[in-house]
Parts: sequence; C-alpha cells; structure tokens
Amino acid sequence: METSSHSKSILDRIVDARRQSVAHRKRVLPDVALKIAVEKKTPPPRDFTAALSSAGLNVIAELKKASPSRGTLRDEYAPSALAASLEQAGAAALSVLTEEDFFSGSLAHLKDASQVTKIPVLRKDFIVDPWQVWETRAAGADSFLLIAAILSDAALGELLELGRSLGMEPLVEVHSRGELDRTLAGGARIIGVNNRNLHNFQVHIETSLELIESIPECCIAVSESGLRTHADLNRLRSAGFDAFLIGEHLMKDAEPGVALRALLEPAAGGHRVA
Repeated sequence: METSSHSKSILDRIVDARRQSVAHRKRVLPDVALKIAVEKKTPPPRDFTAALSSAGLNVIAELKKASPSRGTLRDEYAPSALAASLEQAGAAALSVLTEEDFFSGSLAHLKDASQVTKIPVLRKDFIVDPWQVWETRAAGADSFLLIAAILSDAALGELLELGRSLGMEPLVEVHSRGELDRTLAGGARIIGVNNRNLHNFQVHIETSLELIESIPECCIAVSESGLRTHADLNRLRSAGFDAFLIGEHLMKDAEPGVALRALLEPAAGGHRVA
C-alpha cells in the first residue's frame, strides 16, 4: 500500500522532493557539462579537513535562511556579506544550505559565499545522487554533507569515493549508534553527530556525548545543532569533539559575526550569549 504524504516524516518529504528536483535538473544539465566545468573553470578545493583540525574551537558557521522547524530565520539574507562577516569573526569553515523547498536555500548562495571567502565552504543539502556531487564541485564547494539515514551502504560508499576523487572529503552525518557503525564501516573520516532528530526536529546535545566515545581518534568529530554557548563548545571539546557546526543561533542574531565571537571568546563578544 502506498504511504500517504501525511504519514511521512519531514525527512522523507524533503528527500522525495530532492529526488524529483535532481531528476529534472539532470535532464536540463547533463553531468558531462558539469565535469567540463569542474575541469576547466573551477578553482582547486580548499582543505576542509585541515580547517577542522586545529587545536582551538573550530566552528563551521552555517548560512541558513529558513528551516522546516523554525520558519524564516533571517528576513535580510545576504550570503556574501554574512560569509565575510563570519570569516572575519573566526569561523574555521562555512556551511551553506542549498535546499530550496524546505530551507529557502540556493546553489547561488553557496557560490556567493565561496567567492568572497578564503576558508572552506561545505554544501549542506540532501545529497542522494553522484550528479549532485559534480554539481557541488562545479559550484565551488570544498566539501559536502552526506546523511547516513537517507543513504544505503552502497550509495554512501560511492558518494564518499567520488567526493575524494574530486578533492572533497565529505562530512557524514549520523544520529544514532547504528548509523555511526555503518558510517565507520564505510570508511568515513569526518563524522558529524547531529543533535537534531531529523524525523521530529527535537534537539538533544546528549546525542553527541553518547556517541563520541565510539568515534575513533583517527576521525574528525563534529557536533551539530543546538549549540548556543561558549560552555557548550568547551564541554564538547573536552569530550573529544574537534569542530562544531552552528547555524540557527548565529542566523537569528542581528549581528552573526558578533555572536560567533561571543561563542569563541565570550569576553570579546560584546554581549552575553543567551
């Protein structure tokens, strides 16, 4: 029996919409055109892995206009200005939402951010097809997100291998021990623990603390979602995390750069972090 749209989770609906969008875009823009663009026009990728490997608090600052759980986060959303401000404030890397239907994103947002900054830029999207990886590199991204929950083991392995062949080490996102085990078996090197449950969008930082002991030291561990204070970052850093992906907290602040400085160095931030 066919599953009704009402019974599907938000994640299921996002992935369904993404697959339909990719199928259409592949007909309009064949991968051969993307491969030519990558070979002849796209600058070499910046080192996302190295950006997350320093001894400090390495923040991947996320540019996100809206989300299914919170609606519009910023009415005035200028990716190039935001990217420059966050780089200046100390971001180790950027993440840019490019999913259109649920997050009001665009690949143009990523291109704008990439062109005005020197730090690596991650494409945050629901990537399910190798064509999207070529599209990602052609747009100037230096890494991309893979979500273990929406990929088979075979698909995860294929996308990891393709990313590496293009000089982009993917960030593989997990939400549970089972997903972490699959991801490690597939050879992922950058593991993101998302504290937000993508089926109901509830956030629990304890998810990161529960999984960190199972992430090998040879991998880069990234905690994602629900991080709002300098103390949160210190706690997770002490637990073993190398980097932190922060979006909503920064995007809801009138001055995201100031908010990021307050997370990295509270005394320098100019205001207390709520």
